[in-house]
Amino acid sequence: MKYPKFFSIPVVAVFLLMGFVYYITVFIFIEDWVGLQSSSGTLNAMIFTFLASMCLFSFSVGVLSDPGQTPSSYIPDVEDSSSVSDQEPKKNSVQSKLCDKCAAYKPPRAHHCRVCRRCILRMDHHCLWINNCVGYWNYKAFFTLVLYATMASIYSTVIVISCSCQKDWRYSGSTPLKIFYIACGAMMLALCATLGTLLGWHIYLITHNMTTIEYYEGVRAAWLAKKSGLSYRHPFDLGVYKNITLVLGPNMLRWLWPTSISHLKDGISFPTLRDSS
Repeated sequence: MKYPKFFSIPVVAVFLLMGFVYYITVFIFIEDWVGLQSSSGTLNAMIFTFLASMCLFSFSVGVLSDPGQTPSSYIPDVEDSSSVSDQEPKKNSVQSKLCDKCAAYKPPRAHHCRVCRRCILRMDHHCLWINNCVGYWNYKAFFTLVLYATMASIYSTVIVISCSCQKDWRYSGSTPLKIFYIACGAMMLALCATLGTLLGWHIYLITHNMTTIEYYEGVRAAWLAKKSGLSYRHPFDLGVYKNITLVLGPNMLRWLWPTSISHLKDGISFPTLRDSS
């Protein structure tokens, strides 16, 4: 991907929000709470700067990384039906891999993005805020972005609340200042709730080794299976720990580093329950 991807209104808005939150947290609330020159103030500023830096780094990686495109030479194995559930007829296995819009075959877990106008490997969704698809190669960067953003928001919220509680509002602070404190607190609480919910959702997806698209496909597949008196299980769910390592990598020390993706293969084939049985 190229740098012009940064020049979209949502991406610029995210940069401005990051800058605003960083400025008020460090130069207003930490300064007003304990003072930046104090040891506790310096420590809090360093911790928050680290979280903000990792958030910015993950965001940049998510924007610039190609999520993964189906190779033009890709041809599916007719005998391979790992991308469909046991309840689906085998004759549909090849048909389900043909993209009508691209007029080409697509691997299991790949989907066509109407915004990017191409098939994305292990597509999760198209994210407006990073002006990019979230797919095989940049999903980890997206996840670490949400994780660090949630941690930074919670940290900032605690600082805002701590600063507000130690302030003597009877003798200091005009009405506009009180409104500013309340508005910042409300904004940070809203960010915590939004990002925390999104983080919880993607932790659930990672531990079940599924994408957002596959989750909704699985809901329908489970309903159809139940109607037929059968049971359905996501074919790529190999157990919590194995699922995590497939997304974040086998080395726990590198789980939270957005560019540590050497464990990823080609994004065309994936281990399934059938392989491990």
